Formats: sequence, C-alpha cells, structure tokens
Amino acid sequence: MPKKFHLGWFTPWALDEWNEPFSSAGGKPWDGKFYVEMAQALERACFDYIMLVDTLMLPDAYGHSTEIYLKKGLMAPKHDVAPLAAMIAANTRHMGVVATLSTMAYPPFLLARLCATLDNIAEGRFGWNIVTSGEDIAAQNFGIDKLPPRELRYEMADEYMEVVKQLFGSWDPDAVVMDHATDTYADFTKVRPIHFEGKYFKCRGPLNTVPCPQGRPAYVQAGGSPRGRTFAATHADSVIATSHGVEAMKAFRDDVRAKAAAAGRDPDDIKIMFLAAPVLAETEKAAREKYAQGVNATSFIEYALALYGAVTDIDFSQYDLDQPLPGKLTTNGEQGMLDRIQQFGSGKTLRQLVVDGGTQSSVELIGTPDQVAKRMGEVMEEVGGDGFLIKAPFARLSRRNIAEITDGLVPALQRRGLVRTRYGPTGLRDTLKEF
Repeated sequence: MPKKFHLGWFTPWALDEWNEPFSSAGGKPWDGKFYVEMAQALERACFDYIMLVDTLMLPDAYGHSTEIYLKKGLMAPKHDVAPLAAMIAANTRHMGVVATLSTMAYPPFLLARLCATLDNIAEGRFGWNIVTSGEDIAAQNFGIDKLPPRELRYEMADEYMEVVKQLFGSWDPDAVVMDHATDTYADFTKVRPIHFEGKYFKCRGPLNTVPCPQGRPAYVQAGGSPRGRTFAATHADSVIATSHGVEAMKAFRDDVRAKAAAAGRDPDDIKIMFLAAPVLAETEKAAREKYAQGVNATSFIEYALALYGAVTDIDFSQYDLDQPLPGKLTTNGEQGMLDRIQQFGSGKTLRQLVVDGGTQSSVELIGTPDQVAKRMGEVMEEVGGDGFLIKAPFARLSRRNIAEITDGLVPALQRRGLVRTRYGPTGLRDTLKEF
C-alpha cells in the first residue's frame, strides 16, 4: 500500500474570481457563505484543514500606491478571519479550521482567549497559523512606526509562545467538574494564575475560558528563513513550505525534522505541507495551454509582482521587466518568498522570474486529474512526506476551481490510496498525527 499524505487548502479571506466568465460569489463573499460552502466541499473530500490567510494592512508597495491592490482586489478588501473560522467550524463536523493571527496584533492573553473560544466552538478542530507580521505599514496600524528586525521578532515570538502555553495550561483538563451534589461548576484549586514576567511580555492569568478540547489549538507556521525554520521546528504541528522542486522540498523537510529532533521533539509530529497549485483540464494539452495562458498574461505578471511586493515590502514596479534584478535584494519582510522569487545569480529577467515562478507551486502539477495525482504520489515518495497545501492557480478562487480539486483531483488521489477517504480522530492535532 502507498503511504498516505495530508491535504490542506491555503485560501485568502478575500475576493473570489469576481470578473471572470466562471465567477462564483460575484465578488460578494463577505457574509461568509461562499467560504462555508467551500469548506463543506473540502470536508466531503476529507481535507485535513482549511487555512484562512490574513494580513493587517492595505498594501501600497507596488508603485507606492494602493491603486493596483484596490483595482484588482488583491489582498484587499480583507475581513477578520476569526468570525469566519467560527462560522466554518459551526457548519462542518470533521475538518480542521486554521486562522491566521498575528503576535504583533494580539496581546498573548487575548490571543489565547480567542483560540480557546474557537477551539471550543470547533470541538477541538481549531488551528492557529502563527505569524509575526512582516510589513511596516501593518505595524503602523497598531501605533508602531517600524517592525523590529526579523531575528528579534522571532525572539519575541518564542517568548510569546511560552506565555500562551502557560495560559492554555492555567486550567487543568479536569477543572470543570459540574458536581451537582456540591453545586460546583469548576474546582478552583485546578485554575491558577501564571504570573509570567519575561523580557517582552508580562501576564497574570489565568484564562477566563474553559480549557481547549485539544489542550491547545494546533499550531501552523510558515518558516522559510533559517531562524523561521527553527521556530517552526520548535512549535508547529504543521509547517507551510514554499520550496521549489523535489530536491529543495526534500532538503527543507529534512532540515526541519533535524531541527525538531534537536529541540527534543519527535519529527513525525510535524507535518510539512508544500504549497501546490494544480492546473487541471480534460487533457494534458488543454491543461498546459491553460497554464501558459495564465502565467504569460501581462495582467498576471503585474498581479504577481504586486503580491510579491506586498509581502516583501519591495516595490518591483521600479525594475525593468526585461532585465535581471540589480543585485541581491534583502528585506525585513518575508525573506523566504524573496529568495524564491529573485533566484539571485540566475541571469533571468524579472519577467522570466515571474513566469518561471508560475503559480508558486512547489512542483509542477499540470495535466488531467489522474496525471496530477500520479505526480503528487511520486513527489511525496521522493520527498518523504507529508502533504500538500492546495491553493488556487493564478491567485483566482472560484467554485469551478474548487470543484476541479474536490471532484476531480481528490477522487483520483483516493483511487491510488494516497489520501484519506474518511476521517478518523476528532481533533485537528490528532488528525495530523493519524499517518
């Protein structure tokens, strides 16, 4: 029997494909119903989790203007992911729901309280995608002129994780007794302050919520830089990876697993999910034509550069599309994303970099559902595991795109015995550990 791998979906709480022939919600998904129905489709396909991506600013990196972001509905508008996570959890039964919440935006107590609330609503299926935020304009929305350097952000995040760990543990699992004979709801001896006082954070505690059904939510994190990988290996249950090509995917997974072992963790407890954007059609020829049309479109190249700029805080509009980038670029934002984009020393023009980057899939997945399923199995065999985090190609999400995956690709994977056909354990952390 082939070794099974995990599936998640990486989705922005943003516009659907509102201006295309196969538009779905028509650019009006803000009541959440489009995403609830999407989650229900993913649950029928037995996905491990849906991850709701978030940022905390209106970008203006590309051309130092908000024009393209608002004109194209790119990374804006966005709404708060926490209420959406609650809606999805209330309308599903088995699949995990992961929300992106920034350590910059939430004091540890508020974040732990929110996560405990959501994990209870989800009956143990909630996950927290841990981010420190990487954009100065996001920081400015919280009264901070400039973000600390990346290394310091991770140092602060390590202490933050210790605070929330203690808060999640401030109620013993059996603190709620509901003893009718003594008229006692909770045993006060099993709930205690944490009195945390560190270098960056101070918190009395305890939480004023009942414990998380999972003890704590599942932790998801994307760490591309060496320091980010160490953070992920120390804390995460699932890691989002953007490595390009099988060799790089295997190297990334091996590195994170080695770091996890060095931190005293069982590497098998961490599931590394590689971003993938399958391009599917009835024939391989049609799928390749669909891909070529997408990545070579002028609108897509501008769209992609604006997106890269938003997360790296670099204005790519200043560079000639038909010339290589002028030297190696650095950022205080997402360095891993920048390294993948620029391919320093390759001699490629900026246009070639965007086209070669394509859908930002870790590996090329173009063809019929059966062809792509076969390739995904081969890749996982070479890499060693652990799964894929699916996203819409060309950053355009529609009901058609969702159906191609849930009703085309996933059945092809299931026929090959590569992904689950039913859910087992009830909690998200246990689901991730099932195989």
